[in-house]
Amino acid sequence: MMETSRAAAVFFQEASGVNSTFNELARNTLLVVGALFPIVNPLGNTPIFLTLTRGLSGPGRARLARAIAVNSLVLMVASIFIGTHILAFFGISLPVVQVGGGLIVISTGWALLRQHDEDGTETGTQEPCREVNYMRQAFYPLTMPLTVGPGTIAVSITLGANRTEASGWHWLPIAGLLIGALTIAMSIYLSYRFAERLAEALGDAAMNVVIRLSSFILVCIGVQILWNGLSTLLRTLPAR
Repeated sequence: MMETSRAAAVFFQEASGVNSTFNELARNTLLVVGALFPIVNPLGNTPIFLTLTRGLSGPGRARLARAIAVNSLVLMVASIFIGTHILAFFGISLPVVQVGGGLIVISTGWALLRQHDEDGTETGTQEPCREVNYMRQAFYPLTMPLTVGPGTIAVSITLGANRTEASGWHWLPIAGLLIGALTIAMSIYLSYRFAERLAEALGDAAMNVVIRLSSFILVCIGVQILWNGLSTLLRTLPAR
């Protein structure tokens, strides 16, 4: 009878440990997904991605989507694990990153707005599409700042710094952060890979409206990122 009770106690203790491990892993994963997915917003960036890759073939767009997803994963993981060290090495603060990145996002969104206003559909169809040229743009501007912008990098650096201070670099936080970043990268790939199907479902008129709105929202996001950095820097100025 006593042996049965001990065996039951050991079983429940092991089950409790497994549940605690799973909960810790899930908590770290959901922390990354919940913090980064609204900022990355792969579904919202899909119309802009289609505009920048207009005329690209289906296989070419699939390769490009895969390259962007891999680049995004590398940027997020690097920002989480070594972002603070990189900024410290160059003597750069997060507000400065936000100001510089906000300017880039504003310029990208403004260029898209001007392109819609000035370029007609005939001009876009007359120019031949070379997939090599698009692959050269896989990192800039398609990965950064369109997909993984300064906001994503700033939040990723903050997540990594907070986890280091809270619990150190044990395998559970590391695994959770990696799984969360991989989940975001997979959502980026799926959204960009099937962007053309989304456009076909919406139609040309609706897609044009979505593209214009997305470009304007991109400009607003850039202004918000810029202001976040500026407001933090202004508070550091000595009072007169």
